[in-house]
Amino acid sequence: IRTICPLHGPQLSGEALDRALTLYGLWAAWKPEESGVLVAYAGFHGHTAEAAKLLAEKLHALGETVEVIDLNRVHKSYAVASAFKFDRMALCAATYDGAYAPAMEAFLSALKLKGLQGRTVALVENGTWAPMAAKVMTKMLEGSKNLTYAATTVTVRGALNAASEAQ
Repeated sequence: IRTICPLHGPQLSGEALDRALTLYGLWAAWKPEESGVLVAYAGFHGHTAEAAKLLAEKLHALGETVEVIDLNRVHKSYAVASAFKFDRMALCAATYDGAYAPAMEAFLSALKLKGLQGRTVALVENGTWAPMAAKVMTKMLEGSKNLTYAATTVTVRGALNAASEAQ
């Protein structure tokens, strides 16, 4: 194949065609495009964002490629693309009505619909008196194939403190 001429969209040839075929091969095999971590978060008062950004800083200091997405401000389609791009993701959510922030629910619903699989997932939950976000996020991803969960679930009770930072 030297050129793809679709009925709509750009014609692909040369390096663009090679890149498209490489990506299609990865996506068809459910493999990530690159090693890296998506840190996706949804909260209300800034404490979950603070925890997510601290996690991203620590990962970056270890030499990791990291992308941080605020699900309350960025359309979920961008976060879904990044979830497929990277081999790992950290899901950080505030507890809300015994579940989690609605923006995280929309994101996880999209991942489940798209059949995300073969990734490593870390969970960070925030809740002052009854944090439930991690439990509900895990339940939402039930049935997704080949997900590996980080051994530690981080629980932030309101704002970061020494204990939650150490987690």
